[in-house]
Parts: sequence; C-alpha cells; structure tokens
Amino acid sequence: MSIRSLISFLFLVVTLSGVAAPAFAISLGDVIRTLETPFQAGDDDGSDYRIDNYSANFFQESKIASLDRRQRATGRVEVAFDYKEEQYGRATVPTVKFRWEYEQPTTQEIVSDGETMWVYLPENNQVIQSNIEMVNKADKHDPMTFLTGLGNLSRDFTISWAMPNQDIDGNYVLELKPIRISSLINKLIIVVDRYAVEAYRNRGTAKIDEAPPLDPPVPPSDPFAEGSSFPLPGGDLPFPDLEGGPNDIWFPILSTAVYDPNGNSTIIEFSDVRVNFGISDLTFDFIVPAGVNVVRPTGKEMGF
Repeated sequence: MSIRSLISFLFLVVTLSGVAAPAFAISLGDVIRTLETPFQAGDDDGSDYRIDNYSANFFQESKIASLDRRQRATGRVEVAFDYKEEQYGRATVPTVKFRWEYEQPTTQEIVSDGETMWVYLPENNQVIQSNIEMVNKADKHDPMTFLTGLGNLSRDFTISWAMPNQDIDGNYVLELKPIRISSLINKLIIVVDRYAVEAYRNRGTAKIDEAPPLDPPVPPSDPFAEGSSFPLPGGDLPFPDLEGGPNDIWFPILSTAVYDPNGNSTIIEFSDVRVNFGISDLTFDFIVPAGVNVVRPTGKEMGF
C-alpha cells in the first residue's frame, strides 16, 4: 500500500434513506446516531456514552487498481480523543492521538501526539514528520477528517444505506459520499455493529445483568471463506465479536472501506477492541531512531 493511501485512510480514519428499513424497526437515523454519539461530548439526557480512547487489532487489505494487485497487512492501533469544551453552543472537533503499528507484511509505525505525525519506514531508514495543524489548514474542507470528525460525519458526508443494508450477521452497512468533491475519496463504506445500535436504542432501559437481545455473532474460522461477511471488493472479511452489553459503551465500527476516484480501495477490519481502558500519553510520543533520515514535507498533502 502506498503511503499516500495509508495517510488518506488515517484522516478519513457522517442523509439519504431511499432504501427500506432493515429488521427490528431500525432506522437510518438510529444507525447514524449510534455511529456519531460515542464521539461527541455527551447526549441530551446528560448520560455520557463517549469513547475517550480505544485499542484494537486490525486487518487491512488494499487494492491497487492500476496494478490489479492486493496487499494485506495486520497490526495494532491505539487512539485517544481529547474533547474540548463546546464553543458558542457548538461541539468542537477533538484532538486525536494515535499509534498504528504494522507487523505484517513489513513493520512500520504511524504515530501522532495531536500536533505532529511521524511515519516511520524501517525498510527505507526514513521518518516522515508532518505538522497536523498545517495539513488541516491547507484543506480544511476535505472530507479526509474522518478520524477527527467521527462525531459529525453527517456534516461532511451524505449518508445512505448501502446495498445490501445488512451483512450476513445482521450488522448495518452505510454508504457515505463526501458532500464536497475530494481527490482522495469517492465513497466510504462503514459496517456498524448491530449490538451497538441495539444498545443505543435501549440505553437507560436495560439492566446490566441482562443478556443482549441478540445472539452474539461467531466469527468464521477461515477469514477468507466464501460468505464470511458483507461482500466488499477486496475479499470476504470476517466481522469479529466485540465486547459490549446493553449499558456498556460499544465501539460501533466493525470495518471501513475507503474508495478513491481512481478505483483504489482500502478495507480495514477491527478485532479485540478495548474501549476506555486508558492509554498513556507516552504511547503517542515518537523518538526518532538514531541514524534515520528525517523528511519534513511542506505541501498540503504532506508530500505523499
């Protein structure tokens, strides 16, 4: 996967219905609110369902259209959000800190402390260091603010049901298209955990010791078995069972698929998600290894 494609995902990394509502009388609005609410300061009744941090394993598959080639990678991600106070009655975009560590097929790290981002490529003996604020100001209307704007996705994207609107496990599938034309993204597909939706609709009414209203999905043993998931281009991927419950804070995203105007795509699936267990700020500090070449791009696309 190219560095440009990788960075595009990270900064991605949200309404039209037009399709019949899925089972259990779930509306498109229910799914959108389930997706956005955990990344906002709080909700109307004063309860706080906010996600402050999460960590997860990830599987990634990228398709390079011009070469008709697919690349697969695995690793671990840690993300923390710093929510600021509302200004003039409007929620502000949180500062995001993250660490993406790729383990296979090659090792690399992408780290940000909210102000600076480092992309460490051991194979190239190189670190690419960029200023986050400079990049955001360069193209503040670009929808590649997905990672920092999860609480306001419907502001930047037109959201509708995908076709089909549910995967084989009953999770909800959304299609998002940027409101403003972007050279980096044509559309985004997000699979939203059905239990997160159920928990959102039932919040405050269910008891903690009650079982979830739906049977948990069981991940297939073969992640590439036919029919193992929603059939996205790039291969059939499993949707793992994520921890949660009726009154728990659920991580709503099972997978994302980003498609650019050139036909390239990047699918990322999360597993073993842990929410609000606390992540040290030291996680997002990056120390440049001795002898490594540091590149500091100045262009609006960080030189990728």
